[in-house]
Amino acid sequence: MSTTTSNREEYEMETAHETIEPDALALGGAAAVVSAVVMLLPGVFGAVSVYEGVVEMMEQWHLFFEPPVVGTVTGMIEAAIISYVFIYAFA
Repeated sequence: MSTTTSNREEYEMETAHETIEPDALALGGAAAVVSAVVMLLPGVFGAVSVYEGVVEMMEQWHLFFEPPVVGTVTGMIEAAIISYVFIYAFA
């Protein structure tokens, strides 16, 4: 099925004036996933005694982060919730 040039031009003119608005839920969810993965990395590195300075800083700055598995998971949940709330609020 082919369209004429005038139909294509009309379609392009209509779509060119539409604005794309960000989906706050999707952005918040993506930020939560990224934050949780980033929080997982110091937990893994802390478990194998690599980047101990980073692990110490994470323990200072985050309420629930600790190198053991439970502390890492709670730190991931903390990071995900905080990121989701901030991104959703400002998106």
